[in-house]
Amino acid sequence: MAAKTEENWSNPLRDPRDKRLPRIAGPCSLVIFGVTGDLARKKLMPAVYDLANRGLLPPSFALVGFARRDWDDEDFGKVVHDAVQAHARTPFREDVWERLSEGFRFVQGSFDDDAAFDRLRDTLATLDAERGTDGNHAFYLSVPPKAFPVVCEQLRRSGLATAQGDQWRRVVIEKPFGHDLESARELNQVVNSVFPEQSVFRIDHYLGKETVQNILALRFANQLFDPVWSSHYVDHVQITMAEDIGLGGRAGYYDGIGAARDVIQNHLLQLLALVAMEEPVSFEPRELQAEKIKVLSATKNILPLTEHTARGQYGAGWQGSEQVVGLKEEEGFDTDSNTETYAAIALEVDSRRWAGVPFYLRTGKRLGRRVTEIALVFKRAPHLPFDKTMTEELSQNALVIRVQPDEGITLRFGSKVPGSSMEVRDVNMDFSYGQAFTESSPEAYERLILDVLLGEPSLFPVNAEVELSWEILDPVLDAWAENGSPDTYEAGTWGPDSADTMMERAGRQWRRP
Repeated sequence: MAAKTEENWSNPLRDPRDKRLPRIAGPCSLVIFGVTGDLARKKLMPAVYDLANRGLLPPSFALVGFARRDWDDEDFGKVVHDAVQAHARTPFREDVWERLSEGFRFVQGSFDDDAAFDRLRDTLATLDAERGTDGNHAFYLSVPPKAFPVVCEQLRRSGLATAQGDQWRRVVIEKPFGHDLESARELNQVVNSVFPEQSVFRIDHYLGKETVQNILALRFANQLFDPVWSSHYVDHVQITMAEDIGLGGRAGYYDGIGAARDVIQNHLLQLLALVAMEEPVSFEPRELQAEKIKVLSATKNILPLTEHTARGQYGAGWQGSEQVVGLKEEEGFDTDSNTETYAAIALEVDSRRWAGVPFYLRTGKRLGRRVTEIALVFKRAPHLPFDKTMTEELSQNALVIRVQPDEGITLRFGSKVPGSSMEVRDVNMDFSYGQAFTESSPEAYERLILDVLLGEPSLFPVNAEVELSWEILDPVLDAWAENGSPDTYEAGTWGPDSADTMMERAGRQWRRP
């Protein structure tokens, strides 16, 4: 393979039709609000360095931090350096670091400090003139949602949200996008009063994962799967995001949010949309978003909600070899709280392709192990010309997309056991990213930050997707609020008994990943 020289790295900039190589961001800066937080330290700063190390940021790139700390530019550079050393995916290279760190700036101030935002405006103007950022600036709001309105208003007041001529200004928002439909609409109105929708990038880091993007390749690059990707052959779909950790120090933050708001409303409903969507006309952002919106518009809860949803809170138990406390004993958690750490819901997509196929979404903390997967479970063969003793252990065929960890795809089917008798058992055909490709997968935030700087919104939910997701989830949350407390499940298991009962009513069972 030819070496990636400066010449062939730059080709995509000169010819945007060349899709074979990554595109490089043009002159710009990234301003991070909340730069002292864990997200900035563990994900954003290392992602910026990794992009620079891969040659995907221009020499004129600048990184600006905004926080209340009494730091100067050198202090900020030390913080970034430590974050990169601890969390970067690619090796540390002194020459890359020297070029990147020349563009580091820090602005001290609080969100309600007019003078601080005026200093930020002056800092960016200086970068435009001296470093060549050309008036192109992205503002990353790595802050609590309650701070969005004041930050957006300050960006408007100081003129930072307004671009001139060919310049651009963009805002990046981390989830949660509200806590219900009403608050999401209010938040969208606040943000869109300052930035036009095409300049708003709502981060869902799951959409930046290679295995999630591979759903589109799997479906639309292979004739093999399209004929069976429908209600004619699929019995049901399970989408799971399980965590083996508890709340730990996040108990105070998590109380009042819960598993459904934290994961189902964004991550899992986005995965559902990618699995269920029709083939887009092209992979342009507008076409992809249109197909996802169609799916979410057609997605409904299966009623009654009391029988087709489940929720729980983890109790004490064993996580591997470690004995762990229950949710009620976690420091900072309200013992009277009904906030769930496990949530499962059953949905249906009211379309010709998916009529009659339930989609089961579940997520939880302190479950059996950490795993995120999408499983299409197929209907049983209409006729099996075997004795029961021949297929005693045979289950339904399944196509499983492993999002994390051990990224890949598994196809489960029946095969004859070697020997003189006809005995059929389940076997797995496995594809692993790590074994099939020598290239390491970039972190999700690398892809997403680069897309922000390039102005590529394909992987970012738009207003309509956010609001439709809340329209799906709000009735579930309302029903739970009226129906007492969540069930308790033992840490290290796969959720409350009510979740198993929910599946048994439909004659199905949860997969054990």
